Amino acid sequence: MELIAAIYDDWGIGANGTQPIALSADRKFFRETTRGSTVIVGRRTVEDFPGQKPLPGRVNILLSRSIEKLDGFTVCADVSQVLECTRVSNRVFVIGGGSVYRQMLEHCDSAYITKVHAKVASDTFLPNLEQDPQWQLAQVLETGEENGISYEICRYTRV
Repeated sequence: MELIAAIYDDWGIGANGTQPIALSADRKFFRETTRGSTVIVGRRTVEDFPGQKPLPGRVNILLSRSIEKLDGFTVCADVSQVLECTRVSNRVFVIGGGSVYRQMLEHCDSAYITKVHAKVASDTFLPNLEQDPQWQLAQVLETGEENGISYEICRYTRV
């Protein structure tokens, strides 16, 4: 299982259920990387999807204790159900939000992190993989700048 996220300098991932700064390079990387795979997402993140619809070209799994059914999603109430639903999937990505990242992180062996070099007031954070001895930076896949904001797309692996 893999994780994919965009983070700000303090490892914040968003505020009020959305990303305050979204880069087109990160969105393109996300689309290309997750296309054809299974994605695991939480309720608050789905609320930020256009029309609250599932992501096209992917199998969408919603991890939620408060929703029992949502069109286009396989709904799982807990991590054990998610693991059962994804055991035959070729490629699985945890795509957020904060609660889902925290619940699923121990099941991930790699993480694609877009570091958006900006200071943003976030209310939701991803655990800082650079401070976790179980994770290491394996590769910087891309660097760039967009609208005056520099970024790096990195791949971390579990040690």
